[in-house]
Amino acid sequence: MSIYEAKNKGLLTPGTSLVLLEAQAATGFVIDPVNNKKLSVEEAVSQGVVGKEWKNKLLSAERAVTGYKDPYTGNTISLFQALQKDLIVKDHGIRLLEAQIATGGIIDPVHSHRVPVQVAYQRGYFDEEMNMILSDADDDTKEILLTIIQRRLLHNNHNYHHNNCDRDKPAPKLPGIRKDVSVKELRESKIITEDLYKDIIDGKLTVKEVGKMESVRKYLEGTNSIAGVYLQSTEETLSIYEAKQRGLLTPGTSLVLLEAQAATGFVIDPVNNKKLCVEEAVGQGVVGHEWKNKLLSAERAVTGYKDPYTDKMISLFQALKKDLIVKNHGIRLLEAQIATGGIIDPVYSHRVPVQVAYERGYFDEEMNQILSDPDDDTKGFLTPILKKT
Repeated sequence: MSIYEAKNKGLLTPGTSLVLLEAQAATGFVIDPVNNKKLSVEEAVSQGVVGKEWKNKLLSAERAVTGYKDPYTGNTISLFQALQKDLIVKDHGIRLLEAQIATGGIIDPVHSHRVPVQVAYQRGYFDEEMNMILSDADDDTKEILLTIIQRRLLHNNHNYHHNNCDRDKPAPKLPGIRKDVSVKELRESKIITEDLYKDIIDGKLTVKEVGKMESVRKYLEGTNSIAGVYLQSTEETLSIYEAKQRGLLTPGTSLVLLEAQAATGFVIDPVNNKKLCVEEAVGQGVVGHEWKNKLLSAERAVTGYKDPYTDKMISLFQALKKDLIVKNHGIRLLEAQIATGGIIDPVYSHRVPVQVAYERGYFDEEMNQILSDPDDDTKGFLTPILKKT
């Protein structure tokens, strides 16, 4: 029977039952041993595995897995970091942290998996002081080990197994701008529908087939890209830097165009039909060394800017809001992204629909008004001599 049912039958006290259920929620799932299911708190409540009166407490414990919102930065932080910032009661937080360690390791809420202790130290999810607290033989949080005993009994006596929930197996991935993107993230970003997601998980569609869909491809690869210069008289294709070297483009115009390329994913080699990161472009002579630092700076619009206050990776728009880049320059790069397919999410390495960009804080109505202004001089990078691919 479930812990909640055992409580209702008087086999467990309410206090012990709540502690055990919080430990379950804080380590991944609420367990339904009768139907061999692992459930989120919302699912457990709706299916009657736990009572509604404990929903809020268990949702709070579940944040040890999904992450806590830092009220000062808006970023998602771990259980230990929430403890350090006094966002949760210390004794309660320690109990949940020990439950995680006892069931396999500290959970990284950003990447949604457990991490070795050494990695937890490096990411700020654990420290030596907390290790000493949890090593204390007199620590009364050891009652959580009942959860481990219970799980072992479930495994041995009920042949417990994972269900087919997408959280129990790695989601298939597609190539993004700079790294692979899971189909789960595409669903969360509203790039694919729930039905399409299920078809992929069920094997009815391959990720290759999905990647070819225009509605998906435009967010992974972009649409129109700023490629190079085409000379009609000689039918010759030149890179932007080569056109500058030949005096066909001014240095200022060339730099603006190359920055727009870097800020939308890659520097383009139109002669060899290649997409290159800035380091590769410089190494292969597609752009000169003298512009390397400026282009690396523009490339951060794709890879993300480091927030000096939190050390978190933030988007181009967020960097603009924090005055980490010059406003006019940032607006020009942001418009280049929009013109070539959409605003780039540097965390997940793909473009996102406008509504998702609003939700994630990568765009706002004020910026939309600026970019909608027909008199805005940032439109300058869209020059007619470009050959779009």
